[in-house]
Amino acid sequence: MGKPVLLTAEDGFELDAYLAQPAGDCKGAVLVIQEIFGVNQHIREVCDGYARHGYAALAPAIFDRAEKHVELGYNPDDIAQGAAIARGKLDLKLTMDDLQAGINYLQQFGNVAVVGYCFGGMLTWLCAAQAQGISCASGYYGGGITQALDITPKVPTILHFGDLDAHIPLVEVDKIKAVHPQVPVYIYAADHGFNCDHRASYSEAAANQALQRTLDLLAENVGPSRLGTGA
Repeated sequence: MGKPVLLTAEDGFELDAYLAQPAGDCKGAVLVIQEIFGVNQHIREVCDGYARHGYAALAPAIFDRAEKHVELGYNPDDIAQGAAIARGKLDLKLTMDDLQAGINYLQQFGNVAVVGYCFGGMLTWLCAAQAQGISCASGYYGGGITQALDITPKVPTILHFGDLDAHIPLVEVDKIKAVHPQVPVYIYAADHGFNCDHRASYSEAAANQALQRTLDLLAENVGPSRLGTGA
């Protein structure tokens, strides 16, 4: 369903991305922000899923500035490798520029939503406050949001967390709710990574409910493309 495309950031840097397009009419677009595992099979499947729901979905390879073609699994070595790239090798400002390049690319399909997971969930929070040209945002188990509570989303934003997530304990989630009571924060009976069916922590019930809430958000805020399905 999907294909590789090339994005160009404001400084001229070129990064890879995976684009999935709907078979029929396009309702709009979704920027999918990866976990620390790169644009791997799971993230491509997430894009394909949004395409089946009628949205053009794009996942930029935001690790490209540090290392090209990063595609990891979920064993401890992969986790360590992905975390080392995310925490030690990326310039956050340039990463946001790369995400903006993805948003700009998607505007050919209509209004743009941002959806991100784990590391991408935190970047979704930043996009909701700082990115240009987006209509809404849905962030899944974004670690680090509590270190960025001084910013406020400019677009409708929802967040999803698992109550069994040792990486993001509920006391941290409560801080988000206290500072930003206008942001719907949903808690699921699930662990970190509950949306990923490649992981032992996958929860079908939580994933389906969170997806439905995200699709409802998109239906309310992402209008049909005026340009068809784009190129």
